[in-house]
Amino acid sequence: MRHTRTPFPFERSHATKTGVFLPISGRAATPETLRQAARSAEDWGFDSIWAADRIIIPWRIDTPYPYGKDGAFIVPPDRPFLDSLTCLTFLAACTSRVELGISVLVLPYRQPLVWAKIAVTLDHLSEGRFILGVGVGWMEEEFRALQAPFEDRGRRTDEQLEVLRKLWSAEHASFSGEFYEFEDVAFLPKPPAPRGIPVWIGGEGRRAQRRAGRYGDAWFPYFVRIEPDELAARFENARRYAEEAGRPPDAVHLNCCLPIEVTRDPVPQEPDRLAGTPAQLVDAIARYRSAGVEHMALQFMVPRWPDRLEQMQRFAEETLPHIRT
Repeated sequence: MRHTRTPFPFERSHATKTGVFLPISGRAATPETLRQAARSAEDWGFDSIWAADRIIIPWRIDTPYPYGKDGAFIVPPDRPFLDSLTCLTFLAACTSRVELGISVLVLPYRQPLVWAKIAVTLDHLSEGRFILGVGVGWMEEEFRALQAPFEDRGRRTDEQLEVLRKLWSAEHASFSGEFYEFEDVAFLPKPPAPRGIPVWIGGEGRRAQRRAGRYGDAWFPYFVRIEPDELAARFENARRYAEEAGRPPDAVHLNCCLPIEVTRDPVPQEPDRLAGTPAQLVDAIARYRSAGVEHMALQFMVPRWPDRLEQMQRFAEETLPHIRT
């Protein structure tokens, strides 16, 4: 029996889009594997492919990892971790339909004029398929190695988003803020879409929700475990912040990253996670869709790439057709 509940006021009628994270880190991060993975995802009917973002991995990390069970970061420092924007540009040339997303670009690591030019180039060469997920970062050791301030990373991120809108809209762009300043520069090409590249705001707390309401096209959290109704209730904050900023609440959409496990045999269902047979996952994803989620970036939680690829294919063949009806 499907889960029922009182509808939330922001719910839209939609079919849930689904994307999949590709292996840009670890031993599977080779050109041939990435090419095959991207083309397979496109052929199997996924709507988007995703890359995580990391510049360096310190050998010692004391900052707790917020997306793991034991607080330890999941990629060892002796494994490759490819640059996300470069990988997505490579994958743009290997595909023709799927959207290309980053989850998430850590803005305060970077100078905004530089990364904005790379992002708009990627969007231009992919003919408008790029999704720009952005966040503030969490690993203090990585900030320290990059000589980037950690404590004011939120304010720097907000200001970079203001810079971005100026670059995308003005023929003669100028900006003077607390951290960034430039005067009368040309920035071309502009994104083809009227509002620019879709900006999805990562992060799970109130500050991320406020950032999504003020600047984002979507709130884009990654919860290891969360019930759909709780996710929808937290999204109300982003909608309220949008209204406070003078934006229509419906301008902000609810998208999310979620871990997923496809099993051979039925497993007991828990309302705050995606795990089970393809048939069980149809019902589990329907609950998130009912809560207002419009696009899900799925991280298949299998260590070995061949096993992950097999789970992706089973999900695409046995689950995807049913969540699109």
